Amino acid sequence: MRPLTEHVGRAIVLRRSNVDTDQIIPAEYCKRLTKSGYADVLFAGWRSDPDFVLDRPGSAGASILVAEHNFGTGSSREHAVWALRDWGFAVVVATSFGDIFRRNAFKNGLLAVELPADVVGGLYAAIDHDPRLPITVDLRHCEIRAGRVRHDFSVDARARRLLLDGLDEIAVTLERDDAISTYERARAYWLPTVRPSDPVLIGEARS
Repeated sequence: MRPLTEHVGRAIVLRRSNVDTDQIIPAEYCKRLTKSGYADVLFAGWRSDPDFVLDRPGSAGASILVAEHNFGTGSSREHAVWALRDWGFAVVVATSFGDIFRRNAFKNGLLAVELPADVVGGLYAAIDHDPRLPITVDLRHCEIRAGRVRHDFSVDARARRLLLDGLDEIAVTLERDDAISTYERARAYWLPTVRPSDPVLIGEARS
């Protein structure tokens, strides 16, 4: 993943509360085996409305989504985060998030920023006044800036570190490669081992 230290972009407003993951990406589109290619089905159930915010001409190129209460509630599907990233969003701002969605967002390089309702309301007003207003989300100093709106936000320390360094969980594990190798070398030879590539073991697991 690319490090995310400070993001500057335009925002669009989704004035809806309790947007669940099935609304973000309906279940029928979660059968794909890849982590990309979901931009066209983001909010698929709402895209038939020609006035839906994502389909407005001025929304193209926006990289910050400003929503309302309890964004991303519902199932644990990571596809919801993948679809948002595929469309081009780097940051989602809301007054609260579903817990699992928030964790999935951080693990997949999407910054979820929780702000008080009055601050989100101020962002709404600023974006309505100037849809092309640049918004700065500064993860180094945990601050969001947009016109006269300026407010601190908090992010879990581990999630912040992963985003700042552009790391996923596999990369974090690989950082401990030397310690893992040292442990394996010191491990008693007579202890059982598992080789996932062994065709015999694979056959036994399938049976």
